[in-house]
Amino acid sequence: MNGQTLMLPIEVRTLHDNTVKVSIPFITGGTTPEAAGIMNKAIASTAHELMKDQGYPSDDIQEMNGTFEIKTNERGLLSLSLLNYAFTGGAHGNTLQRSLTFDADTGRQYTLGELFKPASKYEATLNKLIQAQIKARKLPLLGDYPGITPDQDFYIADKSLVIYFPLYAIVPYAWGFPYFPISVFTIQDIIDENGPLGELMY
Repeated sequence: MNGQTLMLPIEVRTLHDNTVKVSIPFITGGTTPEAAGIMNKAIASTAHELMKDQGYPSDDIQEMNGTFEIKTNERGLLSLSLLNYAFTGGAHGNTLQRSLTFDADTGRQYTLGELFKPASKYEATLNKLIQAQIKARKLPLLGDYPGITPDQDFYIADKSLVIYFPLYAIVPYAWGFPYFPISVFTIQDIIDENGPLGELMY
């Protein structure tokens, strides 16, 4: 990740199927064809996984709407979220969200642990910061805070690492997705300076 890549140009490709409309971002340039291909494959695969997790294809689906949000697209970093809403009847539908963070120069995708120095014990640090936010914001937890996992959902935006949990996971449905933004400067001692978070510190 050299930080020299400009904003990646992104087009929208839409999948239509009766009551289903899923918009998928597609990178058209700004990096090597190889890197773009790697990222596009991962994005499309994740979008289809979300559809499958919502039960697609099924006659029970009365509405499905797939959207995306670009969180960061600069300095050799692309971080985005894919959201899929499906309604099959009942009081309300369900929304799933997955986020992907890439080195735009190579197409490499990062897990949460790969953002930090080896043996940094990042889990304990992040859990402490999240629990402090839960207390400060007086979030009504459904049970004990479970802590983050190796495949924890996150994205990067505005010089912050944003950790979040699925609907129903830790708070009632009405509270939506619980997001926990953490400034990169708060955790600068443990982040990998050569990784995505390190790029945001300068």
